[in-house]
Amino acid sequence: MTDLNVLEGKKHIHFIGIGGSGMYPLAQILHSKGYCLTGSDNNETETLQAVRDMGIEVCPLGQRAENIEGADLIVHTAAIMEDNPELIAAKNSGVPVLERSELLGIVTSWYDNAVCVSGTHGKTTATSMLTQIFVDNGVDISAVIGGKLPVIKGSGISGKSDIMVCESCEFKDTFLKLYPDISVILNIDADHLDYFGTLENIIKSFREFSQNTKKAIIVNGDDKNSMKAIDGIEGKEIIRFGFDSGNDFYADNITLSGMVTEFDVHHDGKPLGRVTLNVAGMHNVLNATAAIAAAQYLGVPFEKIKSALFNFRGAGRRFEKIGEVGGVTIVDDYAHHPAEIEVTLKAAKTLGYKRVWAVFQPFTFSRTAILLAEFASALSIADKVVLTEIMGSREKNTYHIYARDLGEKIDGAYWIDNLRQGESEKEYHDRNFEEIADYLCENAEEGDLIITLGCGDVYKVAKDIYRKLLSEGEK
Repeated sequence: MTDLNVLEGKKHIHFIGIGGSGMYPLAQILHSKGYCLTGSDNNETETLQAVRDMGIEVCPLGQRAENIEGADLIVHTAAIMEDNPELIAAKNSGVPVLERSELLGIVTSWYDNAVCVSGTHGKTTATSMLTQIFVDNGVDISAVIGGKLPVIKGSGISGKSDIMVCESCEFKDTFLKLYPDISVILNIDADHLDYFGTLENIIKSFREFSQNTKKAIIVNGDDKNSMKAIDGIEGKEIIRFGFDSGNDFYADNITLSGMVTEFDVHHDGKPLGRVTLNVAGMHNVLNATAAIAAAQYLGVPFEKIKSALFNFRGAGRRFEKIGEVGGVTIVDDYAHHPAEIEVTLKAAKTLGYKRVWAVFQPFTFSRTAILLAEFASALSIADKVVLTEIMGSREKNTYHIYARDLGEKIDGAYWIDNLRQGESEKEYHDRNFEEIADYLCENAEEGDLIITLGCGDVYKVAKDIYRKLLSEGEK
């Protein structure tokens, strides 16, 4: 574990990649604690401007060795490459260097009630729901979320209470660096197999995360992998949630009508009341039930929880409506694992649209190769499937896999062929997106729903489709 005393005596902390959604909440919290912060980033974003608006000095765009001057502690995101000049200078500077998850772990240790929300899917939504519950009810919490939540106008907030809500990611075991007082386990599926290797290793990591929890584990009692992870763990309160009536908190009498979902909640076999959500899907019933269990554990009355959940309209990039033009509705969703895509598309198919178009950007070559059949099966739920090329992110394409390999397993799928001779990867990426947007504008019809799916930058396609359809409608 990270040395919890590493911040002692430190005054000037520099953030490499301060405009990232995961760095911004940490900057908020440390800024509120009186630390002098500086930061750098390669890209201009709304989040970077929000950092400036707090009075934090941001270096001119780009990352340079001289940016770290004067810092006595340096933090960087996991996305920063090893050959980044600023990171190289940091590691050669002699001052402590922390990866973002290490700093997040230290911060969670400062709170008496750190609620760490984990799971292969649904973390951002459940964390956002729980944050909304506390904020709507005047609890001055701190929060770190993997997406933007409208009620707090960003991905995080710094408060003065002893409660912190924190999205807790299993990738590369980063959640094992946290200090959870209350942990939430939404589900466990096979993902990040390039790191974990097997599902059993993933379950083993969630077990260690559970053992690190001080007070209570709120776990999906219907999910066999989650229950296997906590089997035999003692010394903490175990609170189960799900659809089965044997759980401590369970949901039933569920009705789905467009984007509105209603269900009854029971606690210890007794009815609490009926909840109305303005987000669609059975998966969101589970997310909400987990949030209800956590909020009740920390003393929020059910009627106040119910009111806050009614006000929740989703987190950014979670079935986020981009717009509607000429009867074509465009939404964007972060789903990037077959299980997430399946629940998102199943929810979409209940909404009464004529056709559902899935526009998917596969993320990482390893995930695409290992789960190729599962991706094909999940995407086939849609009426029409369009694929962008794979976003490799941190990986090189040693798997020799391309969008074509996935598209050939899906009836009627459309994709753009590979690089043209002399074309750079950026040029191909931009052409790929532009041609896909044009294809959808030409082929989508009134009554259709277009969903862009993926954790990369496929949301740009959704926005481009909306812009182009608007432009066509004005002619």
